[in-house]
Order: sequence, then structure tokens, then C-alpha cells
Amino acid sequence: MNLMESAIEAKDLVKNFGNIVALNGASFQVRDREIFGLIGPNGAGKTTALRIISTLLKPTSGTVRVFDVDVVRTPEKVREHISYLPEEAGAYQNLSGYEYLRFMAGFYAREGNGVNEMVEEGERISGLGDRLEDRVKGYSKGMNRRLLLGRALMMRPKLAVLDEPTSGLDVLHAFHVRQTIKEFADRQGVTILLSSHNMLEVEYLCHRVALIDEGSVIAIGTPEALKDRFSSENLEQAFMEATRLG
Repeated sequence: MNLMESAIEAKDLVKNFGNIVALNGASFQVRDREIFGLIGPNGAGKTTALRIISTLLKPTSGTVRVFDVDVVRTPEKVREHISYLPEEAGAYQNLSGYEYLRFMAGFYAREGNGVNEMVEEGERISGLGDRLEDRVKGYSKGMNRRLLLGRALMMRPKLAVLDEPTSGLDVLHAFHVRQTIKEFADRQGVTILLSSHNMLEVEYLCHRVALIDEGSVIAIGTPEALKDRFSSENLEQAFMEATRLG
């Protein structure tokens, strides 16, 4: 891991939706090639932060730079290097899993061979095997999520932004998604920013995490450092202590 170079620098992010304050001066830095978790309860501002980083929303104030490129001033350059997987994403229901991967690869690959290589990578990441020949409308939620993870990672982005990647999945599919994220990041050297309210999952996956509550980052560090700082057995307890002290 290159500890010197920043993949993301978010400074004093504020996002208002009318009278609702979704982000309230949030700041954090993600290092190149690390898995970084943005964790907190539902409504804490995690998804809003991810959408701003992914150029889908503009902040009310504050800045974000992705690989030293401003997300507001030059969003098209940022999009060349990132892949975003929303929490409630879906695939085209009448395509087979294989057809969906090939269709999506056509937007990113620069040549014919590149499409084939990308689809092969998507097949491997999804781990769906022969079920890729079936139409997506027959997939379970877990299978659908694995297909979408394959789509998000198969282009080997410099930064993958994953919003609640295992939300609502059963134990087996959640395990597969976690293992895939961890192995892919190690093998490809990709930076991964993920959000989750499952703090035990994040503790397993992430090099560092930011605890976010009511739109503000209240603590940042490695899982071990945060547990030591708040004298807690796990991140869930550390979060509760951090909010109490805050």
C-alpha cells in the first residue's frame, strides 16, 4: 500500500436537502490502495458522501478530490477512474447474467479483446458459474448483488465505491461478497471505499474506518486503534462510546 498518496481527500463537506442537513462538515482522507470504511447508522450521511465522491451529487460546500482531481470542477476525469455500486442497484431483468456483463463491458472496454477479458473477469468475480446463462429476473437478491459486484469491479477501476455491498444478503452470499472484495483489493491493488452499518463486517474488511454520525465524522483510525481508543471489544461498542463522548 502506498501510504503517501491520497486516493480521496474530502474536506469540510456539507450537503443540505432543503432544511435537512445530510453532511455537516465531514472530512476524511482515503489512502491509495487501501480498503476504507465509512460506517454509521442509517441516515448518518454515508450514502450522500459516496454520491458526492462519485460525482452524482454536488456538495453545498466543501471539496472532494479523487486522485487529485476535483469532483465538481472536472467530474468527467474522475469518472474515468471510478466505479460506483449503489445500495439499490439493479441489472436488466430480461438479459442473462452473461449478456448483462458483456453489455456493460461494451461501455468501458476500448477494444474487442478488452470486452472479452472484462467479461471473463466479471464472471470470475461474481462466482455464479452456469447461472450466468440464466435471465437476471430469476436471480435471488444475493445472486443479483454478486452479478453487480462483478460489473463494478471487472473494469479494474482505480477506485471502487461500494454502498452497503452486503445489505440484505443471507450469510452465504454476504460471505462471498466480503471475500471477493478483500481478495480483489489485494490482487489488483484497487482502492475501495465502502459504506456499511454492519460494523463487524467493516472491522473484518477495512484497513481504516471513519465513524460518521449525524453528518459529521467523529473518529478515524484502524479498527484496532479505535477499539483501543474507546476501550471497546469491537467497532460497534467503539461507535457507541464515540457518540456518547461526542
